[in-house]
Amino acid sequence: MSGEEGRPVPSYAIERQLEAAGATRIAGVDEVGRGAWAGSVVACAVVTDLSPPPDGLADSKLLTELRRTRLVDVLTDWAVGVGYGEATPAEIDELGLTEALRRAAVRALDALPTRPDVVIVDGKHDYLGAPWAVRCEVKADACCVSVAAASVLAKVHRDAQMARLDPEHPAYEFAENAGYPSPTHKRALAAYGPTPYHRLSWSYLDELPEWRHLKKHRHPSVGAGQLALDL
Repeated sequence: MSGEEGRPVPSYAIERQLEAAGATRIAGVDEVGRGAWAGSVVACAVVTDLSPPPDGLADSKLLTELRRTRLVDVLTDWAVGVGYGEATPAEIDELGLTEALRRAAVRALDALPTRPDVVIVDGKHDYLGAPWAVRCEVKADACCVSVAAASVLAKVHRDAQMARLDPEHPAYEFAENAGYPSPTHKRALAAYGPTPYHRLSWSYLDELPEWRHLKKHRHPSVGAGQLALDL
């Protein structure tokens, strides 16, 4: 199903399936920041009462910054529960991205007013694990109402976080790139090295001879860094 400008319109099809199977409280979870070189990974969990979603809701990647921002207050008022969680660059460096992502999602779920019966996650991998009951759904951020709402809220929340870092490190233009590897970000890294907000276990440091000595190495059993998940 497509809406305005041909965008896919999220539905409650998945939530209704879970409801028919006995779930009474269903949370959609999405994360943002997985591919960034700087900043935390942020997760958002959203529970709805399966009422019609706000007009214009879609996967955050399909919306402009203005439209995402305008949806935040509407989504927050409409949802039964909203929770945010994050894992810091230091946690990503120490634990690997997969575990950091799990921690961010668990923190978001723990921030909900009531624990959900089932959690819908975007992608084909269950990165939450026991004791959570998880439904994995590829492209859930585009087809599932609760996950689409979580994707918008997580994106706006993290973008605001990164924008607040911009005055402290203006050369990196965090307000523009949110910590992702833009050309300006790459030039600043080459000239000034990583900030305290950069992920130091990632391979971009291998390409920066002057700063390579700052790279942090984890035991192989911990897992990979930026390429830990194929969602």
